[in-house]
Amino acid sequence: MIEDILSVREIEQPDIELIASYWLNSDKSHLANMGVDTNKLPTKDQFVTYMNAQLEMPIEQKQSYCVIWQRNNTPIGHSNTRPTTFGKEAFMHLHLWETGLRKKGMGYEFVKLTLAYFFENLRLKDLYCEPYALNAAPNKIMQKAGFELVKDYITTPGPSNFEQPVKQWHLTYKKFIKLYKTGT
Repeated sequence: MIEDILSVREIEQPDIELIASYWLNSDKSHLANMGVDTNKLPTKDQFVTYMNAQLEMPIEQKQSYCVIWQRNNTPIGHSNTRPTTFGKEAFMHLHLWETGLRKKGMGYEFVKLTLAYFFENLRLKDLYCEPYALNAAPNKIMQKAGFELVKDYITTPGPSNFEQPVKQWHLTYKKFIKLYKTGT
């Protein structure tokens, strides 16, 4: 049996169509499980325009920085930061596009591969993730990846979300280095 090769790379222009398709064609129950209000999603044109602008922007000015998750060199998901404050902090988001690939342990492996992109390329001191509290999978991933639970609270985490309980997870650059760069 051939083992899957998981890899991460920075977003490229052709990936924008894949990401837009994920958001605009995903099952409504999947989106609701992530805390998304489908009535607040941008149109495809708005989405593509925003993503193209972010792609062309210098990294120091990006509001959103995105990497593509690949399985055997085929894009199957993405992770992005938004909001992003270069040199300081960012909030990460996790998305496996294919239903059949979720809950198989890949998310955790992708997060481990993604952390270096976010910490090193964005020169972050702090990385946060605020998944919907009722969505168990990303919360388990954050804990397993070494993030610390800061708090549970009610918020509307983004422009396409409904008000919801979230769990705020935090990982410092210092802890990232300890966990992922020194092998301890």
